[in-house]
Amino acid sequence: MASFLKIIYTLLSVFILWIIIEIIGFSQIADETDNDYNNEFRKNYAIYALDLPKTINFAGERVPLENYDVRESLDRELMVNTYWQSQTLLFLKRANRHFPMIEKILDEHGIPDDFKYIALAESGLINVISPAGAVGAWQFLKETAKEYGLEVNGEVDERYNLKKSTKAACRYFKESYEHYGNWTMVAASYNMGRANLNKQIKRQKANYYYDMLLNEETSRYIFRVIAIKIIMSNPEKYGFHYRKKDLYQPIPTYEVAVDTAVEDFAEFANEYSVNYKILKYFNPWLRDCFLKNRNNKTYYITIPEKGYRNIDLDQYEYVKDSLEKLEETD
Repeated sequence: MASFLKIIYTLLSVFILWIIIEIIGFSQIADETDNDYNNEFRKNYAIYALDLPKTINFAGERVPLENYDVRESLDRELMVNTYWQSQTLLFLKRANRHFPMIEKILDEHGIPDDFKYIALAESGLINVISPAGAVGAWQFLKETAKEYGLEVNGEVDERYNLKKSTKAACRYFKESYEHYGNWTMVAASYNMGRANLNKQIKRQKANYYYDMLLNEETSRYIFRVIAIKIIMSNPEKYGFHYRKKDLYQPIPTYEVAVDTAVEDFAEFANEYSVNYKILKYFNPWLRDCFLKNRNNKTYYITIPEKGYRNIDLDQYEYVKDSLEKLEETD
C-alpha cells in the first residue's frame, strides 16, 4: 500500500511540475508576442523632433531665426501643428476648397498671399464663434465688422459670408499697413487690435514684433501662422499624405439676386431645387428662415449648380402635402 501511494505521489508531482513548466513557457511566449508587437509599434510609429527651415519669411519679411527666443517659439508651433494631425489635415482639405477665392481677393487688394493662413489660424476656415463673440472665418467682432462695411443684424450677418468678410479683412489689413508699414505688425494688430498694440509700442518703445513682449495669444499668433504656412507648403515633409480625391473640392455655384422680402427660405430653396439645409450651407449669413428686407436691398444668394445636392422634387411635394394634411388636422 505504501508503495502504491508513493507511485501516486510521484505521478502527481510530475504532473504539477509539467503544469508549472507549461505556464512558464506560455508566459514566455506571451512576453515574446508582446515584445514583437511593441517592436512593430515602435518601428511604425515614432515622434521626431523637427528641423526648422534655415530661412523663412512671412509676407516677404524675414523671420530672425538667429534669435533663440524666435527659433524656440516657432519650434513650439511647428511641433503643435505637425502632431495635431487631425486638425492640420482638415486645414489642408478645407484650404483646397476655399483658398482659390481668398487668394484672388487678397491679390486684388494688394495684400500678401501669406495672409490666407491667418484665416486658418483664426478659425480653421469654418464659421466658429469665439468666447468674446468674434464670428466667422475671419473672426470679426460685431462693431469691427460694421466699421469695415459688413451688415450685422438678426436676419443678416455678413461675418458668415466668406467672400465679403475676406474683403473686409483686406480693408483692415490695408489700413493697418498704412499705420505700421510692416506686414508682421499688421498681422499682430489683427489678433490683439490696433489700440492694444499701440499701447504696447508706446510702453516698450519698440515697433518690431519679434522684439516685443505681448500677451500669450499674440506672442504665439504669428508663429502659429508661420508654422501653418511651413507645413502646408510641404505637407509630405511633415508626414501628411493624401490623394487629390481626399481634398474638399470647390463646388460650382451661381448667384441669385434678391431685392424683395423672402417669406420662407424653405420654399425659396425649393424653387432652385435645393433643400433648406443646403441653402443655409452656402449662405450661412442668412440668419433666419425669412428675410424682411424692408429697404429692398439687393442680396446675392449662392446656389450650387445642378448635380450638387439637388432635391427630389417628387419627394419634396410628398412632404409638402403631408405637412398640409397635418395643419388641416390641427
